[in-house]
Amino acid sequence: MSNASAERRAGILDLLASTGFVDVADLARRFGCSPATARRDLGALEAAGYLHRTHGGALVNGQRELPVGARLETMTAAKQRIAEAAAALVEDGQAVGLTGGSTTQQIARRLAGRSGLTVVTNAINVVVELAQSDVRLVVTGGEMRPQSMELVGPLAEPTTSRLHLDVTFAGVDGLSVSGGLTTHHPLEAEVNRMLIERSSRSVVVTDHTKLGRATFAQIVPLQAASDVITDADAPDAAVEELRQAGVRVLLA
Repeated sequence: MSNASAERRAGILDLLASTGFVDVADLARRFGCSPATARRDLGALEAAGYLHRTHGGALVNGQRELPVGARLETMTAAKQRIAEAAAALVEDGQAVGLTGGSTTQQIARRLAGRSGLTVVTNAINVVVELAQSDVRLVVTGGEMRPQSMELVGPLAEPTTSRLHLDVTFAGVDGLSVSGGLTTHHPLEAEVNRMLIERSSRSVVVTDHTKLGRATFAQIVPLQAASDVITDADAPDAAVEELRQAGVRVLLA
């Protein structure tokens, strides 16, 4: 599959996550491709289990939030660059928070070979990446949400409230000046907020498709984040808006 096809299909999945439905004609206009190409993309994504085809378009699999496994396969190159930049910020001996998400999973992979680190997370996919490493791993309690593989609920609070973290890397489903850091589920937002509040430094890690978006549940206002790491394809206007709001933006 070409890079253009991969980027286009990643864009289709992102649209599905935000709207729940995509239309072939609209996809052709949006991505500058033929309707036949758009239909082939939908067919490939349906075969992979990410959507259900309908007459003239497609629906996400009965839910607006894509599972973390599907998100891991979208914008892969961008997430890898973001993860490299994020891991480079981590100093030996630090205590690091990682929320759930496909980008934070990529960060975990890059921290697995480091020694002297402590990682606190509520995300099972992050735990899997670090379980066989030398990293000291602290896992919050809670009930697992299958869509995000995050532990949520009141059992997470006793763990996070007693810790101090040097830096937390937060994955988001939306990031905007007005909406702040947002995700799809309120309980997930609450645990992520606690990790951010226990940190000296909070870094948002997100590809450019999430910029300017606000999903259902706010994690924290934008001012709670000191830095944003996104990919080099981020629109200049979106980056400048974040910088004008006082956030440092690093393009990876």
